[in-house]
Amino acid sequence: MKQQQALHAKIRFIINRLVGLGVLAVGIMYSCSTPTAFVPVPTSNPWADDYTALSSMEDYKQWGTYNVHDPACKKIGDTYYMYSTDAIFAENRKEAEEKGVPLGYIQVRKSQDLVNWEYVGWAFPEIPAPAVEWVHSQAGGQGATNIWAPFVITYKNIYRLYYCVSAFGRNTSYIGVAESDSPEGPWEQKGCVVKTGKGDVMNAIDPSVVEDPKTGKWWMHYGSYFGGLFCMELNPETGLAAQPGDQGHLIARRADYKKDNLEAPDVMYNAELDKYYLFTSYDPLMTTYNVRVAYAQTPDGPFVDFFGEDIKDTTNNVPILTAPYRFENHPGWAGTAHCGIIEDGNGRYFMAHQGRLSPQNQLMDLHIREMFFTESGWPVVSPERYAGTPSRTFSKEDLEGEWEVIRITEPPLDRKLDAGQILWGEGDLRKGEQALSTRIVLDADGSAGDASWNFNAKKQLLNIKANKEDINNLIIFAGHDWENEMETILFTGLDSKGCTVWGKRIK
Repeated sequence: MKQQQALHAKIRFIINRLVGLGVLAVGIMYSCSTPTAFVPVPTSNPWADDYTALSSMEDYKQWGTYNVHDPACKKIGDTYYMYSTDAIFAENRKEAEEKGVPLGYIQVRKSQDLVNWEYVGWAFPEIPAPAVEWVHSQAGGQGATNIWAPFVITYKNIYRLYYCVSAFGRNTSYIGVAESDSPEGPWEQKGCVVKTGKGDVMNAIDPSVVEDPKTGKWWMHYGSYFGGLFCMELNPETGLAAQPGDQGHLIARRADYKKDNLEAPDVMYNAELDKYYLFTSYDPLMTTYNVRVAYAQTPDGPFVDFFGEDIKDTTNNVPILTAPYRFENHPGWAGTAHCGIIEDGNGRYFMAHQGRLSPQNQLMDLHIREMFFTESGWPVVSPERYAGTPSRTFSKEDLEGEWEVIRITEPPLDRKLDAGQILWGEGDLRKGEQALSTRIVLDADGSAGDASWNFNAKKQLLNIKANKEDINNLIIFAGHDWENEMETILFTGLDSKGCTVWGKRIK
């Protein structure tokens, strides 16, 4: 496995180097003759999706893209650091204890290219005692067996790591913060940011912190299906609540929490558009988990959706960016949510999230998708879980050929949930819960079956005109076809209902 991964990495390095030198453009070799249209190039995947062979506790150093759950990532210098919930397939605490492997204390990874990840270890040596004491005092001695949903942010030369500790199925929770002068620790505990328990409406889990560059104020967004998502101001000097005891104000909720889960806020600021984007996750994490997005002019809201609706209303909001899906030649993915947004410092954005390999939906793989912004200012993400393809532009002739297309629509809402999650034993997807692909052919004459198409080469935007609905301004870009193991052309965008449309050229 290691030799295969090393060979794949070497091949990718050579291809990327040739691209950078202008010798090779993805899919086109230049010669004295007239360049030919783009042809997909076979390129091996850097790793396998199924990691059951690496699921023993002592294999943790090989979990570079495996056992990733609730990731948060930040580029520090020339290195990306990722922190995530310590959720592990086939976890065996007895085996881990016997072999000296710590469990439950925030997984840490690092990478220089968002493709190859080194497993660093665990952030903390134990679950912070004040968090354990609070949860146990509110939950009859139950819970506080793990640390969930970390988030990292820098302040001057200090790294702050936010985290939460909870009792499953209760809003008995604690968000704390630790500091270090290194992204790899060691971390010093700085105290409680907010905690919830009996009698509170909200749930103190899933922290995300954003700075307002205009005012210098810090804001933390957090929460779950218990009462919705909340926003509170922090003191930048301490990283703690600006007003001790404050729990913030409501920013998002759904109508029926017996079947409609809501959690995992992540907020980013786009300076070019001067907007704050709030990414949230709907539904149960093992099956129909999906990402939504809304925006605001200020970090504390109000946030509105695709149709201008305030998301603290009880309507299910769009755009919907990811949901369970399956392209041909692959079993597909479920649980495609709880995201963290990444900025590379050079104007490119990426979304990291977990994906659960279907059909069992137990294995948790890291997905990293390049993110773009539409003409109307909405973020959309790549149909593929890979961030290693260099950017390039395409001509109309390059687009001519056969494509697989997926429309990410609203998953069915007919499951009964327990604590915001599916009932035990119902982890497989049901019929209609996984978006499937169809094929279309973009012909040279501008036809596409019963539809037609045109391409704005200057803006790299594809328009498809059909009898029932026109889908305009689909963003064209180079990418890796994971299912067919080749470099190809991809598109992403939104339809008129605020649902994502994905496509990849296969022939």
